[in-house]
Amino acid sequence: MERFTDEALVLSCVDYGEADRLVTLFTRAHGRLTAFAAGARKSKRRFAGALEAGTWLKAQLVERRGDTLRLDGVDVLRSYHHLREELPRIARALYSLELCRELLRDHEPHEALFDALRGYLELLEERQAGPTSLLKFELDALQHTGFRPRFAPCALCGGPTGARPLFDPEHGGVVCEGCAPRVPRGVPVSASLVDALARLQAGERTPLPAELRARARQLLNTFIAHHLGRRLKSVDFMEQVGTD
Repeated sequence: MERFTDEALVLSCVDYGEADRLVTLFTRAHGRLTAFAAGARKSKRRFAGALEAGTWLKAQLVERRGDTLRLDGVDVLRSYHHLREELPRIARALYSLELCRELLRDHEPHEALFDALRGYLELLEERQAGPTSLLKFELDALQHTGFRPRFAPCALCGGPTGARPLFDPEHGGVVCEGCAPRVPRGVPVSASLVDALARLQAGERTPLPAELRARARQLLNTFIAHHLGRRLKSVDFMEQVGTD
């Protein structure tokens, strides 16, 4: 059995049996991994609360037969416990973790996305991440994993998107008015929304007004659900909490 150590963020954790847990980790060098943590629910020394979603740690792993590894031990690098003090920050953190878990594939490293996720959790911890920061993180996550939505030019003809574009997840983004008859399921979007998302995607971090954020949230939810084949569960929690 091969043993190795890797930096990791805990994406999720589920109970297994009476005392164990299955932990989904986003590791820097090995990508998404599922690890079996024997006795994690009873041991107060080996894991000691380190398997909370979002914790940044150094994981000691052992390869087993099949896809699941064994988690032998952890060293916590940062727990991000302050972001768990407020429901809006909890909701945003859980959403970012679930998004990465679903976008990633097992054993495929994405160091740029790892750094982006850790950076976003740092901002949440320090109360420096507003609603627009989450939209920016989503766009970065989609780009790093090959699902980059196209806001300009037109996803079909390559021309200007114009004043009355449509957004069509099936074709990867915004479609101009001239190509609209070819996308009967396209959703009308405003030129201002398209421009705002394009600027965020390009790196601008200017906060968006609430109305524009709400429309951006709806559009990205639709795009992500289309490509994943389902709506993320944490979207419902965000709506229940009343945060974006």
